[in-house]
Amino acid sequence: MKDPYLPNTAEIVDVKKQSYDTKTYRVRFVKEAIQTEFGPEPGQFVMISMPGLGEAPFSLSSGPERSDCFDTTIRAVGNLTGILNRCVVGTRIGVRGPYGKGWPLDKAKGLGVLVIAGGIGLAPLRPIIKTVQKNRDMYGTLEILYGARTPADEMFVDEYEEWKRIKDTTLSLTVDSVPKGVTWPHKVGVVTGLFDDMRTPAEDSIVMTCGPEIMMRFVARGLLARNFRRNQIYVSLERRMRCGMGHCGHCQIGSKFVCKDGPVFNYSELQGLPDLTL
Repeated sequence: MKDPYLPNTAEIVDVKKQSYDTKTYRVRFVKEAIQTEFGPEPGQFVMISMPGLGEAPFSLSSGPERSDCFDTTIRAVGNLTGILNRCVVGTRIGVRGPYGKGWPLDKAKGLGVLVIAGGIGLAPLRPIIKTVQKNRDMYGTLEILYGARTPADEMFVDEYEEWKRIKDTTLSLTVDSVPKGVTWPHKVGVVTGLFDDMRTPAEDSIVMTCGPEIMMRFVARGLLARNFRRNQIYVSLERRMRCGMGHCGHCQIGSKFVCKDGPVFNYSELQGLPDLTL
């Protein structure tokens, strides 16, 4: 039986710059059989490693539209991510997974879908948009609220027009600040500032959100004040996950393991857990 900690060899087949410090890597397993069996769910993550540099968890930013490869969007913030930021097409990396519990897209069928993202948190939410796009008749309205620090920090900018063309879909944008000399035709302020013009009603809808924990805290509070219920809201948490299988305990929050019980949680599951700003 194969050691579950041993990664499979994969190759970077495309690199796309998203912002000054963030890139999307298209990755394919070297062995075709492994790629065929991969089949991640939107919201799951993988562990990526490089010899001599270590291993770290990264969310998947591609959806069911891809089976021959997968996308992961990574910001350069440390040693491993800094090296990955310098990787080119043809670079080989180690990948194991997918791990965790993804977005509740089965429960969302027939409901309006409200996607709320902050910064690079749009990456694990992108598969939701792709899933709704591919299976449009299965879901109600799709509303995307996205906030970034500045216009230069936005992710997937070249896809916005495509998203807006999806039937019954709206996209609203905001940034924390606009540098002098930059033209910005949208709102300025935190993402919850978009709630005043939000079209998704509390009835017959489901919310999926990802971003900094403090952002998700105010998102959840703002939604509750607008008559959304806790069990309608799903969040994706980020913790330092080392094994991906609930063995090492590094990502444990109270009785929950983010790598195994999450990273996607129903908001009602998180009430009373320690070390959360939610």
